[in-house]
Amino acid sequence: MSKGQAFVWGGGLFLCLLFSLAAAVSVGSAEIGIGTVWRVIVDHVLTGNGASMDPDAVIIWELRLPRVILVALIGGTLAVAGTVFQGILRNPLADPYVLGVSSGAAVGSALIVITGWGLSLLGSWSLPLAAFAGAAVSVLLVLRLAQIRKHLQVTSLILAGVVVQAFFGAVLTLIISLSPEELNRIQFWLMGSLALREWQHVEAVLPFCVSGFALCWLFSRELNLFALGDRSATHLGLSVSQVRLGLILLASLMTGAAVSVAGMIGFVGLVIPHIMRMLTGGDHRTLIPLSLLAGAIFLIWADALARVVLEPRELPLGVITAFVGAPFFAVILRKHQHKWHG
Repeated sequence: MSKGQAFVWGGGLFLCLLFSLAAAVSVGSAEIGIGTVWRVIVDHVLTGNGASMDPDAVIIWELRLPRVILVALIGGTLAVAGTVFQGILRNPLADPYVLGVSSGAAVGSALIVITGWGLSLLGSWSLPLAAFAGAAVSVLLVLRLAQIRKHLQVTSLILAGVVVQAFFGAVLTLIISLSPEELNRIQFWLMGSLALREWQHVEAVLPFCVSGFALCWLFSRELNLFALGDRSATHLGLSVSQVRLGLILLASLMTGAAVSVAGMIGFVGLVIPHIMRMLTGGDHRTLIPLSLLAGAIFLIWADALARVVLEPRELPLGVITAFVGAPFFAVILRKHQHKWHG
């Protein structure tokens, strides 16, 4: 893709993101015009307080906007993490959810929610760090199970992910059974929920998302080399094992941060990178930022649909993404079967 084409794609997706953000904020039980949304946002940005006594301003700034921004951050984060996993593992089905990374992160977060370990010491950082620890353990288990004679078997990754996901799913069930009073809250959170999210949640996850995206983009060249195969990448001067481990831990940290505030939201990291790769090519210098924007847009609209489809009730966000992602996963699996068995 040329620089001009990348600029057109990036600019178009950015404008679409701005429109999606304003449209999602305007959607809800109290209908608010998009113009009002932008007026309130500009007032707060320029004056620092905006029309604080305006009921519409309170709804927009205190209730809806932090949730929508958080949704955008999580969508972009999961999409970039999926892009990294697919790049370093050379597998179009690699995804934080499919590989069991999300399940491991959920176990780490659930343990903190139930026990309260580290909350007094680490505060808002405790959940993301615990989720990262669980995500890192799960992805390392997947890689170990898929490794035969010190060689990573790409065709075994999905089966290894299923095994690890089942194991951590059992651990989650045990945690829930030991804390019946938290049953409903944990189950709804595990299905993906961003209800009652505030600016403090945005502040907690923002450093992980921004720094993770920046580091992933800085490793775009290395991700491009992985597409050539481990042997070719080594001949070109890439320390394959070290870079792969570092990027896996980085993608796991990003996934853990997302899961800690939103629960398990599947298939974003599968669908978005795959679509953007088909549309714009496999150069990670452009694929990573474009996937970031597309993932944010996708999850914003999925969350808006989850809020309004059964209004006043709210669907778990993971249900919406699963309805989109599961058929997409089946199509990709069917498409690549002949490559794995050929």
